[in-house]
Amino acid sequence: MIYPAIPLAQTVLELCKANQIKHIVISPGSRNAPLTIGFSHDDYFTCYSIVDERVAAFFALGMAQQIDSPVAIVCTSGSALLNYYPAIAEAFYSDIPLVVISADRPTDKIDIGDGQTIRQTNVFANHIVYTANLKQDIPHQLAIHGDGKHQDLPLIDVSSTVQLYNEQEISKALHAAFLEKGPVHINAPFEEPLYKTLHAPLVTVKEYPRPFHPDVISSESLHQFVESWNTSKKKMILVGVLKPNSVEEKIIEYLAADSSVVVFTETTSNLHNDNFFPGIDKILAPIEQVPEELEKLQPELLLTFGGMVVSKKIKAFLRKYSPKLHFHVDEKKAYDTFFCLTHHFKVTVNSFFSYAFDDLQKVDSNYQLYWLEVQKQRRIAHKAYASEIQYSDFLVYDCIFHNLPNNQLLQLSNSSTIRYMQLFDLDASWTVFCNRGTSGIDGSTSTAMGASIYSDTPTTLITGDLSFLYDSNGLWNNYVRKDMTIIVVNNGGGGIFRILPGDKNTKEFDTYFETIHNKDASHLAAMYGFEYVSASSKDEVVTQLTTVYDNVNNRNKPVILEIFTPRLENDEILISYFKYLRNHRA
Repeated sequence: MIYPAIPLAQTVLELCKANQIKHIVISPGSRNAPLTIGFSHDDYFTCYSIVDERVAAFFALGMAQQIDSPVAIVCTSGSALLNYYPAIAEAFYSDIPLVVISADRPTDKIDIGDGQTIRQTNVFANHIVYTANLKQDIPHQLAIHGDGKHQDLPLIDVSSTVQLYNEQEISKALHAAFLEKGPVHINAPFEEPLYKTLHAPLVTVKEYPRPFHPDVISSESLHQFVESWNTSKKKMILVGVLKPNSVEEKIIEYLAADSSVVVFTETTSNLHNDNFFPGIDKILAPIEQVPEELEKLQPELLLTFGGMVVSKKIKAFLRKYSPKLHFHVDEKKAYDTFFCLTHHFKVTVNSFFSYAFDDLQKVDSNYQLYWLEVQKQRRIAHKAYASEIQYSDFLVYDCIFHNLPNNQLLQLSNSSTIRYMQLFDLDASWTVFCNRGTSGIDGSTSTAMGASIYSDTPTTLITGDLSFLYDSNGLWNNYVRKDMTIIVVNNGGGGIFRILPGDKNTKEFDTYFETIHNKDASHLAAMYGFEYVSASSKDEVVTQLTTVYDNVNNRNKPVILEIFTPRLENDEILISYFKYLRNHRA
């Protein structure tokens, strides 16, 4: 066994081990050599090498997303650390635990003109749940051995005060990653020599038990909820981003069987029942200008849980047609998205209903039945529209959803992809994830790569061309599974901007908004060892999807399927879709 000679590095390693943080994503560098040596020489840890720090952070985020446990990322000093920021912001808003461990220069080397030095202390202050700024544990004069008198001495003579401080700060950070489900930053200053090793550790860390925070729920607020629930004939439940199997089946069945309850879910809710409403925009778009219908949908009580909500239409609706009461259930936080939040229950959904279940009563109502009939009509109109439109993004997504096999981990990019996904009813065997914390196009490919490693099922990434090209370094790693499939819907630019208000088909729009290009994925596929196939018509799309997923578990290579669609027609076909639903509503 080989250990880094620097006790601070040993302390970080031992406390990661004590807190069962096993998965480490390392980017190359010199200042982080003590950490790299320690993690990579200890069989307890599983280490991954990712050169690009932005990719590394999203890669780790995808892993943490799947294992629901912190994953550590390790980098050298300087701008390397700043490249983590997009993924840190995503983790912060998506409640995903990341442990950022950055090597730093000693404090006396900052702001004196040394290379690869920036002000790393508290650099992520606005988007982090805890920052541990550690203290250097090597006295400067001993570290550099300037007088030549200490060559035979250990590199370190750590004061107990500094060691205790560092241990406590590291432990607080790691505990926060678990308890607050978010990113933490451990900044560790190291002085040269960085590569010296030992065969026995110098440090024995103390045990710091992780605090336990029991569920606390206000009896007064619970009583208010129960009383309102039992007297409301129109109760709406809106579910945002949710991990699969987060809600007990008995709760799902209870809500589905209550005629006074409408449960709106999204693609990323991973919640399914025949009496739920997965197509929010399909319900709302045709009645946006019909006040009497909107008033029929207006809830008396709103219960929300899960993360970010994609649909702009439901946000606009609930802000204008507000419920009397809005309760949110989440262990960590509650956003007042609809400007009417009544109370935040800081518990899990299952715990919340375990407190409330015995007192809940069903109320006779036609609320659910009325909107189930509306949903039935919308689905009929949706199917009819899809059967008659020309080749386009919309038709491609329709083909994808009808030809994807069961039991897929679906990773989605943002912008057009996630919005098209909202229009289709998904197979209950699929699990769906998307970086909705910040909703950026950066990192979708990298996240999918990391998530695939700990998935029991094959992974499919569905992405647009800009998102795919933006994160092309996500393909640059040695951990790509052969059953990985990437579907790139290439409409030659940022097609989503064509459906937004503003002048189109001008030089300025084409250059600065839509960003027209003529790039494809074929060369990237060749460079990174993917099989590449393409399609440019409905028949080709169906044929290629069938071929790509035939015998997926016995492939020799991962696959990129690039589907080219007409740039100028897509927006009109999508806009016409909502008009069609409006004209064919019951």
